[in-house]
This record gives sequence, C-alpha cells and structure tokens, in this order.
Amino acid sequence: MSSDERDIDWDEVVKKEARGIDDADFGEVQLTIGDTVVTEKGITDKKRFYLPKNLVEKFDGHTLWFRITENEAYNKYRDIEEIL
Repeated sequence: MSSDERDIDWDEVVKKEARGIDDADFGEVQLTIGDTVVTEKGITDKKRFYLPKNLVEKFDGHTLWFRITENEAYNKYRDIEEIL
C-alpha cells in the first residue's frame, strides 16, 4: 500500500473522476469495497471497472489517479458481464 493510498479518505472519492496513465478515462467512482474501487463510464453503454486500490497513484480532490493504462483496465478489471 502506498503512502498516498493510506492518506486517502475513501468516502471522498465517491462521485469523483477516475483517470489512469495517459489520461485514460475510467469514468466516475461509484463506491469502494474493501481493496477495490468500482468505477462506471458511459451514459447509455455503461462500462464498469473494478480497480484495485493498490493501483491508486493519488487523489487530488477532484480526480482519483491510477497507475494503469486504458488497455490494462479493459483487459483485466472490466465487469465480466459486459464481456460475455
């Protein structure tokens, strides 16, 4: 767990933007469950990601930044029901 991760008030990240490497857009944080941050992207064609908290780089008060690319998120952390 990074020092930044320990310093984050996880209640404050809900309804904030989630971004990754190269400004990848993971949508809006919906909730946190244990070691996971659940985000949702899109209006009609919604995509949901289950991103591990240990990939969080920082929270700047507006955006929760992850150390992960868009491709990694789509391949590893997307809702399995959307893929099937």
